[in-house]
Order: sequence, then structure tokens, then C-alpha cells
Amino acid sequence: MRQLRFAVAAVAATIFGLASTAQAADPIPVGVSLTQSPPGSVVQGTEVKHGIDIMTKMLNDKGGVLGRPIKILYEDDQGIPEKGRAAVEKLITTNHVVAITGSHQSSVCLAELEVVHRYKVPYIDTNCWSDDIRTKGYPEVFNPANYNTRVATAMAETIAAMKIKSIVAIAENTDYGIGQAKVLGKLLAEHSPNIKYKYITIDRAGKDFTPTVLALRANQPDMIANMALPPAAYIMMNQLYQQGVAPSKKTWFYDGGGISDYPDFWQNVKDAGKYMISFGLYHPGMPMPELGKQVAATYEKEFKHEPNRLTFQAADSVLLIAQAIEMAKSTDHAAIIHALQTGTFKGVRGEFKFSEKPGITYQQWADIPYVTYQITAVNQPLAKTTLVQAPGQPIDVSKLERPTH
Repeated sequence: MRQLRFAVAAVAATIFGLASTAQAADPIPVGVSLTQSPPGSVVQGTEVKHGIDIMTKMLNDKGGVLGRPIKILYEDDQGIPEKGRAAVEKLITTNHVVAITGSHQSSVCLAELEVVHRYKVPYIDTNCWSDDIRTKGYPEVFNPANYNTRVATAMAETIAAMKIKSIVAIAENTDYGIGQAKVLGKLLAEHSPNIKYKYITIDRAGKDFTPTVLALRANQPDMIANMALPPAAYIMMNQLYQQGVAPSKKTWFYDGGGISDYPDFWQNVKDAGKYMISFGLYHPGMPMPELGKQVAATYEKEFKHEPNRLTFQAADSVLLIAQAIEMAKSTDHAAIIHALQTGTFKGVRGEFKFSEKPGITYQQWADIPYVTYQITAVNQPLAKTTLVQAPGQPIDVSKLERPTH
């Protein structure tokens, strides 16, 4: 009888051991909400997906996290806040994901973070710039992406250095567009009160902005600043160029939306992109950690063109979740959040720690690196553009080339 008990115990131990091994090898589910169909920015969603897939494969090829592979579960939010909210709800309650990432449009992020806050699930903001996301102060939300005040500050400094006297911002009618336009206006009023500034809004789903463009042609400012995403931004750029407004000898065109490194940029804007000045979060001329170089090389090999900022931001989103799980030695939501709050992270774009300061930099990579560059030829590769401001350096406006027409 005693031998039988020992045998049963041995079998039970073996079964338990096998079950534990199987459990340990179960994939770690990570939820991704992004835009894969209109009316949202599909080009952004596509690039985010590329970056996530590249980093996930790199991690899994090295054994995954805690000996378990990462499994990405995608949901299409269509760039619509209600769709994003539903997507995140499904990923949390049905798929039981350990974290959420991928979102790249501020209005969608603002809807989604209410859901993750209710369920207390960690949320990595991939590319939502609205300051309102940070000022919510939700402990579940982390921001390794850019933010409106960061880009507006960079733009205000550039505008002042160029001695611009009048500027009109064209902003899409979203939390991102209007938010960035308002912050830029506030900063210019504080630091360059003599600059005439106003912003106008366009419908992000619009197809024709002729009335807006003709009004600008009748009273051309020194600079037009873009705060809109494709496809609206592309349509607006072409109409500004066709009407001789900008870029022109009279009017500079300054992109604050980071659209010039999208893979479909040149096929959509052609001559309208020449002489454009751009705020950027990636340029081949900026320093990049070895891991970032590996991501870039993988992207170029697979897609046959240069990577862009979204590639690196998306790769970092997954990497941060993986590093936080490793630090916590757990996939528990609270443990991951604590690791994100306290850890120092080595991402594909550099090393950083999330800020604890309340407000626009709450749980934000506060000093995220950026560049300013100018396009000087049609179909110009990013590597060939003129870098007029490297990360952490003052802008050199003497490098800017003025349009001749």
C-alpha cells in the first residue's frame, strides 16, 4: 500500500512537472490596437505593425521572455475612438493580454486609456502625441512616444531662429492637431510675442481644401506649419503647391507631423515635398544604439527602403513590455506597471527612465531625441536630406535652402 502511495505521488509529481513546463512555455499575450483600415491613418498602422513584428521576432528568436514566446494579438481600431475602446476591451476581457500597445492616434489613445485605467492593465503609448494623455495622470499609461509640447517647443525655437514674422498652422480637427496648434501658439506668445500666429483646422477625412488654400494665397504668411496626418496632409500639401502658396519664395512649409519619412510620402506629394522643413524623430545622421541599427537593417532587408520613426517607436513598445516582464519576473499587471515606473530601459532609440513629474511629462520619456532637417530634392532619401539640427544641438538655419519660385 505504501509503495502504491509512493507510485501515485511520483506520477502526480511527474504530471505536475509536465504541466508546469507546459504552462511556463505558454505564449505571453500582448494586445495591439492599431489602424488597418480607413478612415484612420493606415500608413501609420502598417509601419507600427512592421516595427512590432520585427522586435517580436528578435525577442522570440532569443528565447522569448521568462522562457516563453511573445504572442501579438492585433485589433483594427480604424482610427476611430469607439473602435479603439472596443478593441482594448476585447483584448483585456477575452484575450487576457498582459499589456496593450500599438495605438498611434491621440483621439483613439484617449478613449483606450479609460478602459485600461478601469482594468488596471499596463498601456504603452506607441505614437499618440496629445498632452492630455499625460496630464490624465493614469498610473497604467506609459509614454515612450513624442508629445505635443516637445514638438511645439522645437518648432517655436526653429521659427524664432528663422526670424519668421507671420505663421499659419494647418491642423487636423483631432486632439493631436488642435492640441499641437494651441501649444505652439502659447509658446510663441510667451517667447516671440511679435510673431503673428493663427491656426486653422481641416477635416482629417477631407478630400478638397481649396477654399482654405485660396484664402492663404490671398494673404501669404512667411510660413505654413503642418499639423495633419495623411491622407489629408498629402492632399493639402499638393493643393498648397499647385496654387503657388508653399513651399515658395514667399512662404516656407514646415511639417510638425513627422510625415516625411513615411514610405508612401513621395508617391503622394512629389514636387510639393521639395524644400519642406521637417521636425523628425529619426534621421540616419543621428546616433543610434546597436539594437536600433539591427532593427533598421532588418527593416531595410525586408521592405527594401529606409525605416522611419514609427518602426523604432513600435519596436520599443514591445521591447519595453518584455523588459518590464523580465524585471518583474512576472506577467502580473501590477508587477509590470511597477517595473515600468521604477526601471531604466535600454531601447532601440536610447536609454531612458520614465519621468515621475505630474503634468505633460508624467510617465513620459521627457527628453526624447528629435532632429530638424530639410528636403532639397524630389524623391530624396532621408539619409540625403540636410540635417540642420542634431539631437541636443541648436538649429543651424544657415543650412536651409530657400525655394526659388
